[in-house]
Parts: sequence; C-alpha cells; structure tokens
Amino acid sequence: MDVRSQISMVFHLDKCIGCHTCSIACKNIWTDRPGAEYMWWNNVETKPGTGYPTAWEDQEKYKGGWELRDGKLGLKSTGKRRTITNIFHHPHQPSMDDYYEPWTYDYQNLFNAPEGPDQPTAIPISMVTGEYLDIEAGPNWDDDLGGSPVYAENDPNLDGLTPEQREQLSAVERLVFFYFPRICNHCLNPGCVAACPSGALYKRGEDGIVLLDQNRCRAWRSCIAACPYKKVFYNWSTGKSEKCILCFPRIETGQAPACFHSCVGRIRYLGVLLYDAEQIESVAKRPDEELIDAHRDMVLDPFDPAVIEAALANGVHESVIDSAQKSPVYKYVKTWKIALPPHIEFRTLPMLFYVPPMSPVMASREGETVDHISDNLFHDIDESRVPMQFLANLFGAGHEAKVRYALRKQKAVRWYRRAITVGDVDMETAMRMLTEADCTVEEAEAIYKLTSLCTFDDRFVIPPAHREEAIQMLEDPMEHKQSVGFGFVARPRRGM
Repeated sequence: MDVRSQISMVFHLDKCIGCHTCSIACKNIWTDRPGAEYMWWNNVETKPGTGYPTAWEDQEKYKGGWELRDGKLGLKSTGKRRTITNIFHHPHQPSMDDYYEPWTYDYQNLFNAPEGPDQPTAIPISMVTGEYLDIEAGPNWDDDLGGSPVYAENDPNLDGLTPEQREQLSAVERLVFFYFPRICNHCLNPGCVAACPSGALYKRGEDGIVLLDQNRCRAWRSCIAACPYKKVFYNWSTGKSEKCILCFPRIETGQAPACFHSCVGRIRYLGVLLYDAEQIESVAKRPDEELIDAHRDMVLDPFDPAVIEAALANGVHESVIDSAQKSPVYKYVKTWKIALPPHIEFRTLPMLFYVPPMSPVMASREGETVDHISDNLFHDIDESRVPMQFLANLFGAGHEAKVRYALRKQKAVRWYRRAITVGDVDMETAMRMLTEADCTVEEAEAIYKLTSLCTFDDRFVIPPAHREEAIQMLEDPMEHKQSVGFGFVARPRRGM
C-alpha cells in the first residue's frame, strides 16, 4: 500500500449561482499578461451547452484522455511514434476558433473622437492582431442559453437521450439549465503529464498538485491535446504552456485558492484525501461501469490505524493525516457518496468532484395554462427537467445508478429538514425517504450543516505545507531569494 496525500476539491452544483466571480478572481491574478488573454483557468459553463473550448467533451474530435488497447492503457492523442510525426503540429489540438479570439476596445476613439452628431463608440479590436474584430464567441458565450438550438443542442452529453427528451429540453415550459464551474482536476492519472515529451509537467509528491516547469517546457503542446478537460493552455507570446496551479503559493500559507475564497455561493470545498497510489493503473483499466466505485475505493480511511501507519512510513506528516480526518471532501466523496467525478470514462481519475444539481419538475402547457407533472413540494427525481441520462453522461460514465443515489439522498435530506423546520410535510414520510436513500438522521444533519451552515474553516481544511522539509529548502536561500511565481525570475525565452 503506497499511501499518498492529495489536495482534492468538491463543487456543490446545487449552490452555484453563475456569478463568475471565481473566474474573474483567477483571471486578475494569473492570466492578465500578453499571450494569456484567451485563457480562463477557471470558467463557468452553462449546461446543456458546448462549453469552453467548444465541445471539449467530444473526444472523437479532440482525442483527449486514456483508452484501453488490448488491455493496455494508452493516450488517445499520442504515443511514442506519433510524438515524432506530430512534433510541430497536433491535429487534435483546439484552435483559436474553438476558444475565442480575445478582444479589447479602442478607447481612444471613444475619448478623443472629434465633435460630431453621433455618440462615439469604442469598437472591438483583437488583442492578437490589433485589427477590428467582429465578435462571434467568448469564454461564456452560451451563458444562460439552456434552450438554445445553437449551443444546448450540441452538448455531447445529450448522446443517448431519446428524441422526446431532446425535444423536452427545448420546450419553453421545460427550459432548464445549470452552471458547471471548471478548473484543472489535478488528476491522479493525468494525461497532460504522461504526454509531455520534455517532462515539464509533473505532479507534486507532497500534495498531488499538477504543475508545469516553464523552464523545461519546449512548446510541444502534447499536453493540450492529451488533457480531455482542456485545462492546459498555450501562451502564444512566451511559447510556453500554462495551467491552473491551484494557487499553491496561497495554499502553502494556509489560504484558500482565489476562486475558492471569492466564491459567492460557497459551493467550493477543499481538503486532503489519502489514497493508494499502487492502484492507479489497475483502477484506470476498469470497465466504465466500475470506474466510480474503483476510484472511490482508492480513497483510504484516514482513521484506519493501518492506513495511518503506512502513511507515516511513506513520509506523510501527522498534521496532514489530521487534516485528512477533518476533510470535507472525504465526507462528500467517501462517507456520503454524493460527490462524483466528471467524465470518469476519460480515465485520468480526476480529484475534483461534483455534487450533481437538483432541477425543477417537468411541466406541460395546455393553451395558456402551464401545469407541473407533480404537485408535491419536492418532486421525484425522475420527473426533473434535466434527464437522468444527461447527468449520467456527465458524472456517471453513462450509468445512472450513482447519480440517482446522490440525488435521492439530497432529496431525502430536503424532506427531512422541511419536516423539522416548517412542518408542512409528514415526518413519517421524511424518515421513510431517508431509509430508502440509505441515509441516517445523523448523516442527514451532517449533510445539511456542511451544505447550508458551513463556515470558512468547515469548507477549507488546508494542511500545513511543511516546506521546511521540501528539497528546495536544502538549497542556498541567498541564490533563490528573488524566486517568485512559477519558479523563475527572468521572462522565459520563446521556443527552444
């Protein structure tokens, strides 16, 4: 048993209000320089929708993630032979059109325009070419457009839905959408790390954060194609790749990452998970229907004496183990089993989990009257406007059982709390629903408190970094006292 620690995350989608505060906080800190204008390390998408970059979930187009070939695990996008043939061009890499061409405005025309009969305007100009730009796309261009035939109908997660279900998603009385915030998943089996020919990408041993050494980066861009979530970006100005670093300078000082700290809806949770690294390859080879359980089984019980002993023997600090025992992520993922990984079928084993969202009840229109299918206070989850198969494609590798379990437990907790606080629903019915959802009263109270009454310290259990034990601390501090940010002082040279 090779016990290691991993800083992991949970996003509670039922609480996301789509304000994009997280995206702006990240943008202002990390990607406000030339070449990074189009990058959004954190972005918030509307589902159903095509997302950013366009249709990033379509691996027939992008060839991201891993696949099984004759029982062996291999990258879809590259291999030892294909690395040479694609070294200067990768056919499956997103283009600028798949992202969007970043723009600013000609404010000089607005401020310095000569006197005339019309109000002067600041026309959009490209931040790449400096020329006038006819804006056709953006990082959240399909924001709130849940029923759009241009965006929603092209969501890859609609595969497997019946024509009737697809039509329901576009009917005016059944329009629905939810927000889907995304950052780098800091996967246990990251395709970007495996694809990098120069070894610039690596996974930190002490906390599992996936980082990129820009001094070693040679702009092969294999990482961009190999990441199925498209969370590695190419800086066209410096000739280097960049990605989310989970604000590790903040984490090392006990602060939550910027997108977590700024989250208005308090949907984000961060904590430590202990996992068995020996199982990574075997888990990634499991059939799609077994991946969620196998992934969850990798997460070890931080209270188990055998796990604690193995962790200490492997160099995991006692304070990290203590943080793992208090981790909110462990509760959502392992104890309550209501948080699920996105697209586990990509086999990168993401360490960002999502609590799937509840949705309104379906409705139908007769003349000018709109009637709901259910008159109950909380309708059955199969009567929700978001089809179960859609959520299963997003969070269950196409299988509904795990998503159904998570939603039933959430619904049972709602009934139980309603019976206690308002009293307009039957407690006997609420208790029966808890039993059917595999949830005890104690668990329901714990889920309610961590979801609705959580404090800052409840949501973010950040372990001490123990940088005094890191190998960097053995170097001469006088030589490195000016090092900041990504680990270099001088601007990285372009190309080789």
